[in-house]
Amino acid sequence: MLNLQLAIKYATAIFEIAKEENKLVPYGEELASIRQNLFSIPEAKAFFANPQIQPEAKKELLTKCFKGEVSKMIFNFLLLLVDKRRIGIFEAIEEEYHKLSNRERGIMIADVTTARGLSKTQQIQLSKKLASITNKKIQLRLHEDAKILGGVIVKIGDKRIDGSVAGRLAALRQQLL
Repeated sequence: MLNLQLAIKYATAIFEIAKEENKLVPYGEELASIRQNLFSIPEAKAFFANPQIQPEAKKELLTKCFKGEVSKMIFNFLLLLVDKRRIGIFEAIEEEYHKLSNRERGIMIADVTTARGLSKTQQIQLSKKLASITNKKIQLRLHEDAKILGGVIVKIGDKRIDGSVAGRLAALRQQLL
């Protein structure tokens, strides 16, 4: 719980700076890139989470990896996280930043689960339909799960729309019982 509160605090700080500088998207892309390129490696994640490793060693690794690769603001933000011993919650900070950024830009994330992948045309049609329902821009996050047999399950915000074959069979089973 404390880590989530801290992540929100730091994400809000970098979000406010990005908003002032009109760089919501570029900073978000840089944070996502750092998460993907560094924190997706289990050894690197363990290295940064280890309190016994000196902050200088962590800063040195960040300098080798990202100095000149990301904006000065994001690089300094990473160094600040090391100084404050908060680099271990970077992933949560990045996630919260994207939530704030999407909310600011009027974008909602829709988790879409299908038995097989959707074609580009189907993705566009579904995105347009959800946008017309919510009056927001929609970003699809696609998932595949063969267990649903067919159809689609959409989770957007706190709403869940189950149009899957498995869901309909379960509903039919409940009616029959």
